[in-house]
Amino acid sequence: MGRRPPDYAVIGTVLTLLAVGLLMVWSSSSVRALGDYGDAFYYVKRQALWALLGLGAMGVMMRVDYELVRRYARTFFLFALIAVVLVLIPGVGLVAGGARRWLGYGPLRFQPSELMKLAMVVYVAWALSRQPGKVRDFTRGVLPYVLLLGLVFFLILKQPDLGTAATLSGTVVIMLFVAGARLQHLAALGVAAVPVLWWAVMGEEYRRSRWLAFLDPFSDPQGKGFHIIQALYALGSGGLFGVGLGNSRQKFFYLPAEHTDFIFAILGEELGFVGGAFVILLFVLLAWRGLNIAMTAPDTFSSILAVGITAMVVFQALLNIGVVCGTLPITGVPLPLVSFGGSSLVPTLAGLGILLNISRHRVAA
Repeated sequence: MGRRPPDYAVIGTVLTLLAVGLLMVWSSSSVRALGDYGDAFYYVKRQALWALLGLGAMGVMMRVDYELVRRYARTFFLFALIAVVLVLIPGVGLVAGGARRWLGYGPLRFQPSELMKLAMVVYVAWALSRQPGKVRDFTRGVLPYVLLLGLVFFLILKQPDLGTAATLSGTVVIMLFVAGARLQHLAALGVAAVPVLWWAVMGEEYRRSRWLAFLDPFSDPQGKGFHIIQALYALGSGGLFGVGLGNSRQKFFYLPAEHTDFIFAILGEELGFVGGAFVILLFVLLAWRGLNIAMTAPDTFSSILAVGITAMVVFQALLNIGVVCGTLPITGVPLPLVSFGGSSLVPTLAGLGILLNISRHRVAA
């Protein structure tokens, strides 16, 4: 059977989110870029280059025989695992902002944990598809993935990067569910994960502070609660239609990480509820089309992989927007396809390229 055209709804959604992202990176970062580099377009020019590189990766992954993805799943995962370990070695991993999350030299650096998300999704899809029925058994079919996820979770948490670790965990659980894992097994894992999460949050002072700020941000408005309060001010100021593109007041050094983790707050301030709802609807559309691709995929591997890639993007978007809106504790994850940062953008677009590749092989639902 010949290949079909790719899912144009996914392509349109991705390109629209990229366009919104470039627009908002320019608007949200212009003040900081002008002050730090004397060029208001410094960040958006870099983001545009990353977007072009990512679109190239998406195009390649959309056209390559996706059997190669299956064939090299273990190699890809091993490479990402080695990179995540190298980050933790002093003198090898690069430190910025108190976190050791990058590899590279000078301006050429990348975040291995972002690569690990895609590698883990591909590997778990490959492993689950080899013996589909085994996942119904907890010891042989679920526990091995839990142990592997625990190892990766611990390595990423040591960087420290709880947000990425949480995104990866949620994605893998969703993949186990659609592969046929029993609900009682997943529920038991959820209960067992509570003390681990409690230890992860309370074991570090800055995470404990973020949790307390989430519970009551106004108890320390100039300290722990500053991020959340400023994000809420931005969203509240936007009203229905926003204050206008480029007219944000919070980007004048009131809101930290205004072009990365909290870009949705600036978007809500400048484009209002309508703009924020539009972006959310784009992610809903991406989720719908991704699940449709999974249901019409030609085999078990591509079906689970399509779900994993879709969950990886949409789950992270939910985390980011939930943090900005004050409904989740601060986790420090970017908004996929919108926030500034090539380490997140390029692997995300490559993963979406694989999703589009699967859509070209779809069969009747």
